[in-house]
Amino acid sequence: MANSGIPWIDLVFDTAVRWLLAWADFFGITYEEINVWLFCILWPLLTAVQTVAIIYLWRRSQIAGQCETA
Repeated sequence: MANSGIPWIDLVFDTAVRWLLAWADFFGITYEEINVWLFCILWPLLTAVQTVAIIYLWRRSQIAGQCETA
């Protein structure tokens, strides 16, 4: 599959593609569909949720820090 000339990169890429093909087969969808679900839908959604959670926790820690010094 991969042919970057860097053996460990090729190994990681080939392994990832094999896993995606196996999961696509398990769910009864194509390789392209699982790529769209993972990298265009789920990853951005999880990144947005994580960003909101980080901002919420950061603000909460800022408020808690202000209460302790007062």
